[in-house]
Amino acid sequence: MTKTGTDRVKVLAENRRARHDYHLLERYEAGLVLTGTEVKSARAGKIQLRDGYAEIAGNEAWLVNVHIAQYSHGSAFNHDPERRRKLLLHRAEIDKLMWKSREKGLTLVPTKVYVKNGKIKCEIAVARGKKLHDKREAIRAREMEAEARAAMRRHARR
Repeated sequence: MTKTGTDRVKVLAENRRARHDYHLLERYEAGLVLTGTEVKSARAGKIQLRDGYAEIAGNEAWLVNVHIAQYSHGSAFNHDPERRRKLLLHRAEIDKLMWKSREKGLTLVPTKVYVKNGKIKCEIAVARGKKLHDKREAIRAREMEAEARAAMRRHARR
């Protein structure tokens, strides 16, 4: 059993685009079933999450369309970069995600892949797509916040 304070986490890939395109509602941590060359390539940070999504099929969770580049020192046994990868979740979590993903407008998006205590994990978020006006509003709020911080810095220098 590990204590929460001793968890060592190293982020390998992050889907920052997901925060821009979706309202992230709930997050789940899932293990990934990977082959040897996938693990080596993932640890080198050769993962792209941008177009990826998760789906529930046959009472199992799958990570689809996530690109893990082929390992440079791999042989003929190298992996397919675009293959479906099984997500390791508890049965109750899979059932909950199945119902959530069937709701209109909700999808399962990978937000982060990281190493935690020597194991490669994937953070999956239940997400609702943002409308164009929501994206514009978020950009406007971010710009206003940056301007306010800059004004505070200018004022503090006087």
